Amino acid sequence: MDLKTSVAGMEFKTPLLPASGPLVGDAEKMMALYERGVGGMVSKTISLQGAHVPRPCIQSGKNYVTNAELWSEYALDTWKDEILPAVRPKLDIPLLISMGYTKDDMKGLIPHLDPFADAFEISTHYVGKDLSVIRETIRTIRSMTDKPFFMKMSPHMPDPVAFCEMVLENGGNGIVAINSLGPAMSIDLKSRSTSMGNSQGEVWMSGPAIKPLALAFISRIKKALPECEIIGVGGVATADDVLEFLLAGASAVQMLSAAMLKGVDLYRTILNDLPERLVHYGFASVQEVVETDLIIPQVSYEVCLPRIDAEKCILCDRCVKACPYMALTHEDDGIRVNQEKCFGCSFCRSLCPKSAITYGV
Repeated sequence: MDLKTSVAGMEFKTPLLPASGPLVGDAEKMMALYERGVGGMVSKTISLQGAHVPRPCIQSGKNYVTNAELWSEYALDTWKDEILPAVRPKLDIPLLISMGYTKDDMKGLIPHLDPFADAFEISTHYVGKDLSVIRETIRTIRSMTDKPFFMKMSPHMPDPVAFCEMVLENGGNGIVAINSLGPAMSIDLKSRSTSMGNSQGEVWMSGPAIKPLALAFISRIKKALPECEIIGVGGVATADDVLEFLLAGASAVQMLSAAMLKGVDLYRTILNDLPERLVHYGFASVQEVVETDLIIPQVSYEVCLPRIDAEKCILCDRCVKACPYMALTHEDDGIRVNQEKCFGCSFCRSLCPKSAITYGV
């Protein structure tokens, strides 16, 4: 099965890359992910000075991660003199160096990092929403390198399409979407305090919980700007997630938080699963998924009632207990639908662990 994909002239042997963060924070960690088959490498975000990170700084939720990390704790000198020289000769895959944040930062970073990079990823996390400020940063980057670069977009951008138009018009090759969501907060009831965070007790949230938001951003951008190169990130945790991001409009994806929640072997697991999942959904290659247009069905207001397959149903009652319209009951002969109460919302179908519920008139 052909798992290759390409972005801005770079070929990735698989569509799965790590996202910038603690798992790619030094040479040892980056090589550990390389050995698990990722198609490209991404560094932790590098700035001129190392970040002064509050501790504790990372916490798990049921399907998300919150963090109070900033950029790399190592300054530019450590990256250019130690980490990148140790990693670059061992990689036969594209290396995207993540950098931040301002125009002046770019002037100090690019001359030292350009020799190591196949491309750059530029975080906009701490520079606000003013496109004119980001525009100047993009122009500065393009004036200093001929390498591809991608602006990593935060979900707080009020108009993602306008953001991407500005990136392309000023020399950027595309975007990475989306960065973590925030500000967020975690509270510890026992101590009656926030669990961690900055001086306001605030953190950033990432992981599977933000996948629906990421998919919507990518789909909207790709439909408006088909020429925009997109690397999807924000919620990837399974091989099916990879395919969803590609179908939404990305050409490659990044993952970090799910690998923190489940362990770094998740990269290998997803890549091992990917060929079978491609076959399952009728695709012959990753590139075929990338080239397939996402179908947006016509909006319907007709109420369709659920149909329950008695052979598949295990009578777990999840649908009965969760129905927001109280339209399902467990009877002696199985699960029954009250047609007068049913709103046709399909919530029960999404909950069913055995896919025993379908919809039809």
